[in-house]
Amino acid sequence: MSTFTMTSNSIAEEQHHDKRFSFNSFGNDGDNMSPQLAWENAPEGTKSFAVTCFDPDAPTDSGFWHWQVINIPASTHELAEGASTHLAAGLEMRNDYGFNGYGGACPPEGHGVHRYVFTVWALPCEKMEVPDDASCALVSFMLNGTALAKSTITAHYQR
Repeated sequence: MSTFTMTSNSIAEEQHHDKRFSFNSFGNDGDNMSPQLAWENAPEGTKSFAVTCFDPDAPTDSGFWHWQVINIPASTHELAEGASTHLAAGLEMRNDYGFNGYGGACPPEGHGVHRYVFTVWALPCEKMEVPDDASCALVSFMLNGTALAKSTITAHYQR
């Protein structure tokens, strides 16, 4: 049996990612470009995918959601670099910056290294039944409760 795996030409496990994937506000001058992500060997019964990016090191009581894309068709196995806001299919949810799409890394200056956990989720449904304005916490709850499998890449960033 093959393992459900995510790979990327843009980011690497436990490596600092390029500034182009960081946010372009709050004193940060990145390009706010979403990274390229690809996945293979989805489990039997997969009807859609979701992709998320979460910073567990953010100075909040609940981390920080940078990206959530749900309802990605099962026939899709890659998001190209810079795909956010240009997706042919899938629904980008509102991130913790307050807009729909990818919001890049932006740890507070001097706060040290933050981890950015990119996850692809294999789901048994074609469409997640959540409101279009659902919170990231609700979407995360639904993903964790229904996913058939998931795969992650944890990139780092520091200002």
